[in-house]
Amino acid sequence: MDILIVEDDKIVAKQLAKLLTSEKYSCDIAFGYRDAQECIDKNSYGLILLDWNLGDGDGLELLKEIREFEIKTPVLMLSANSEIDDRVAVLDSGADDYLCKPYSNVELLARMRALLRRESLEKTVNIVIGDVTLDTAHREVFVSGENANLTTAEFDLLELFMQNANQVLTRYQLSEHINKDNYGVKNSNIVDVHIKNLRKKLQQKDFILTVRGVGYRVNK
Repeated sequence: MDILIVEDDKIVAKQLAKLLTSEKYSCDIAFGYRDAQECIDKNSYGLILLDWNLGDGDGLELLKEIREFEIKTPVLMLSANSEIDDRVAVLDSGADDYLCKPYSNVELLARMRALLRRESLEKTVNIVIGDVTLDTAHREVFVSGENANLTTAEFDLLELFMQNANQVLTRYQLSEHINKDNYGVKNSNIVDVHIKNLRKKLQQKDFILTVRGVGYRVNK
C-alpha cells in the first residue's frame, strides 16, 4: 500500500515514514505544497497523510485542489489546530478524517487502517449475501433479481450491515450512521422503524437478526 506523507518538517516526516515502513507500508514524502502536487500528479496513492501548515502553502488549499480534480484518495489531515471550527472546515473541504497533533502512533495507525478498510469496501461494486445483492455503485438492492426499492436511509443501513456482516451493530451506531443530528440519536426509535421496513421489503426471514438488548446483525 503506497502512502503519501505531506509534511514540511523533515524530522517529523522521516520519523513518520520510518513508522509506516515498519508496518509494511510503502511511503513517499513530499516536504511541501509543490512537492505534493508533483507526487499526486505522477503517482496513485492508497492514502494521503496531509499536514495543514506547509512551508510553501496551505494544506487545506491543497486538499480542496485534490477534490476539485476529483481525486478520491482518502486524506487524513494532521494538524495542531484543535478547535471545532477547524475540524469542521477540514472535513467540509473533503478530508476523510482529522487527527490533532500531538497524536499517538497507535491512534494514527488505527485511523489509517479504518480509512483503508473503508476505501477497500467502497471499491467493491457488489456485496452479495444469500439472495440479497447490494450494488454500491448504483445504490440499488436486488432480492432474487428483483429491485427492492429502498429509501436512502434504508440503503445506508443495509450497506452498513452487509459491509460488517457477522458483527453486531448497536442501535446507537446505526442511528449515528443515518442521523447527523446527534442530539436526538440516543432517544430515537427511527432505527427500529427502518429495520421493520427493511425486513418487509427484503422478505428474507432471519436476514436481519435482533440481538436482544444490543442491536442487530446480518450473517453471511
